[in-house]
Amino acid sequence: MLIKRKSIEQAESSRRPARKPKFAPVTLSEQDGVRYLHFGTEWVQGAMRIRKPDWPELEYAQQMMSWMLFIDAPRAIAQLGLGAGTLTKFCYRQFPQAQVTAVELNEAVIGICASMFKLPPEDARLRVLQMDALDFVCDPANHGAYDVLQCDLYDATARGPVLDTPEFYRACNDCLAENGIMTVNLFGDHPSFAKNLKAMKFAFAHVICLPEVHEGNVVALCFRDRPQLDKDSLQARAAQIVAATKLPAKAWVKGLLAAS
Repeated sequence: MLIKRKSIEQAESSRRPARKPKFAPVTLSEQDGVRYLHFGTEWVQGAMRIRKPDWPELEYAQQMMSWMLFIDAPRAIAQLGLGAGTLTKFCYRQFPQAQVTAVELNEAVIGICASMFKLPPEDARLRVLQMDALDFVCDPANHGAYDVLQCDLYDATARGPVLDTPEFYRACNDCLAENGIMTVNLFGDHPSFAKNLKAMKFAFAHVICLPEVHEGNVVALCFRDRPQLDKDSLQARAAQIVAATKLPAKAWVKGLLAAS
């Protein structure tokens, strides 16, 4: 999210629009076999290696999967903020027993993920909801329904998560089943970081931040119930994850233990 790349697309028009658009334009760029998603700025909102469309290309996106250290067979996963569809695609392919739900407010993002980022069509296991993430987590029908939430909610300004209140994070907690975990993409070197961390600590039993990557991304793990951080168990589970997925899970364990 904090990685900068200049979009290769030109502005659509220099004419003043009749109405102010609700969303920034969805734009793309490509370099070295990687396709990037932007919201009309140089800020990267997601990425896909074209030859490996289901692989989480960016390191922070890989860290968003660090809940796998504690949950090996999720039944239901929700992604708040679709981005380039990276986490939704990976979860859909990696956990064939799980129901995967993506929540995205911008219809154009959903369309571009389907056309340019190889998001699979909806089926019995995958649904993509065009709605506000706040409405989703506040819906009593979703409370207690998810083992995993993955939260990556940014707009074109990339100044911090667009939903960041204690009430929002409390509602996210409400959506988690017993021993559920939420991962959140934050900006470690931005004023929004302290605000979000305080709100998450208010809402969750335990919060741990992984080491910063890229140009400031920090992934926080938010636990509905306080976890057992047993070094040997975590390292054994990390070895399984590396063997099965090639994700850098051993580094996650190192970061978790250093932060706890």
